[in-house]
Amino acid sequence: MEQFATEEQQVEAIKKFWKDNGSAIVIGAVLGLGGLWSWRYYNDTQVAAKETASAQYQTLVTSLSEDNAIENAKAFITAQGTTGYAPLAGFIAAQTAVEKGDFVTAVTQLQQVSTLTTDPILLTVANLRLARVQFATLDYSAALASLAKVQNTAYTAEKEALRGDILVAQGDFAQAQNAYTASIAAKEDRSVQIRLDNIPALMDSAANSTGN
Repeated sequence: MEQFATEEQQVEAIKKFWKDNGSAIVIGAVLGLGGLWSWRYYNDTQVAAKETASAQYQTLVTSLSEDNAIENAKAFITAQGTTGYAPLAGFIAAQTAVEKGDFVTAVTQLQQVSTLTTDPILLTVANLRLARVQFATLDYSAALASLAKVQNTAYTAEKEALRGDILVAQGDFAQAQNAYTASIAAKEDRSVQIRLDNIPALMDSAANSTGN
């Protein structure tokens, strides 16, 4: 015998099923749709936020020549600090500051970049640029400390070349020679080779100036 002998019994069974379970099914469906709508709303919101950040960043890039470029970059970082564009804006602010001769602001912006990202490449670039600015301001100890944070071997040539320059400025020619040698070992560079070749002359000059 079939479970339901007649269509009437089937209808009655369906009615009873909906009577017993209908509310739960409807609520479940509503909650399911609500979750879907919530996700779509969240996703759309995220996309819109990224598009806004992207548009604002492009505006920032095109305004580099303006007098208030640094302030614009700072404002962007405040507004978009959680996006991937924030550290890039920090680089822009630092570059603009250097071009204006405002090394204090450049240092501050590059230090801030380290708080805006965990990306190892961006952190490496930030520390390299920070070391260059600190070197330019004769803050040799700080520059060497910044270079010590550069661990990515892809940047060994740049790191060691700059370290050599700093050590020369400090009068530590032996260590500078080692740094230049390490730089060339990582990547041949004629300008670094010239600096390395000039080390003996610098040593002789230093010795003569001290009477030794």
